[in-house]
Amino acid sequence: MQSALPTYLDNNATTPVDSRVAEIVHRHLIDEYGNAGSHTHVWGSNAAKVSENARLQIAKPVEASSDEVILTSGATESNNLAILGIAEHGQATSRTHVITTAIEHHAVLEPIEVLSENGFTATILPANKQGWVEPEELQKALRPDTLFVSTMSANNETGVKLPLADYSTILQEHLAWWHVDAAQTYGKFNYPLTDKRIDMMSISGHKVFAPKGIGALILRRRGYERPPLAPLMFGGGQERGLRPGTLPVALVAGLGLAAELAESEAEERAAGCEQFRKVAFAAFSELGAELNGDPERTLPHVLNVSFPGIDAEAAMVVLKDLIAISNGSACTSDSYEPSHVLTSMGLGQERVAGALRVSWNHHTPEPDWEQIVSRLQQIVR
Repeated sequence: MQSALPTYLDNNATTPVDSRVAEIVHRHLIDEYGNAGSHTHVWGSNAAKVSENARLQIAKPVEASSDEVILTSGATESNNLAILGIAEHGQATSRTHVITTAIEHHAVLEPIEVLSENGFTATILPANKQGWVEPEELQKALRPDTLFVSTMSANNETGVKLPLADYSTILQEHLAWWHVDAAQTYGKFNYPLTDKRIDMMSISGHKVFAPKGIGALILRRRGYERPPLAPLMFGGGQERGLRPGTLPVALVAGLGLAAELAESEAEERAAGCEQFRKVAFAAFSELGAELNGDPERTLPHVLNVSFPGIDAEAAMVVLKDLIAISNGSACTSDSYEPSHVLTSMGLGQERVAGALRVSWNHHTPEPDWEQIVSRLQQIVR
């Protein structure tokens, strides 16, 4: 008889697909499988209508327009399109300075490295010990030739929200384009993302209970001007010429419904996550857990904690049949290098090595906290 799976506590890596979302995806995979680009018959026109309705659903929570939604495979592609796609404009206008933060996902940091290797100058803003970047750091870094600023809305490892409203105020009088990687907050903490000063926004379906392989880059207009992006791929002309390829209508419909559900159920979901957080932290406190990240800014479904005398790798091994957790970003889990996020916060080597990320959702069942604490006590050095 197969043993039960451990309680899944790695929702910042990916969320389960909502059953209601799975149902609509299944329908458009099996029964309504038309190509949205086929305009000569009802199958194609119906698929196009489904896709356009999904754009409306995706845009509404952040007060964007449906024609500002560029569908992609996820936030990584969206980040690359935003950052690398604007390079040509920067070179043409001699604005080759870019700004980002030290705690960004590698899907932002690595494209910026590519720009740096091709004539751009990058300023990397430091994080404070609480895991966020002070607005004053952005103010100091801005230059007349700054092309764009790229900041996340909340960190994927600590769950700490960045002060987007303060950044927005600083950027009001500057021409720099502003890109926000909203993978961790879209559908969970939407209000800051409604700020019209945000020009480009990356989102990912699999962080908000939709399938993997679908996301969007929202490109807001400034008056009549769109962010001046050039495509990274060619052939087909879809997505306003920025992202060619046949739309995965089933996944698009799934993301649309997931966005709509997240907005309508936001308060209920947040309350459930907050209650889980209280119980989890109370259990971890028995082991002297140190919270990594500002507790006043942390999303309600995330804890990043270090335990004195406990190594993160050893903890994950001893707990693997009870709970599924991580020690950082899933995208770099094959690399056992110390977390660049926690390191940039100035935390000590031992604390970084002992850090665990625990992330849940509004439906996550309570694991056996007593057993978890007991197992961890056994490996304290």
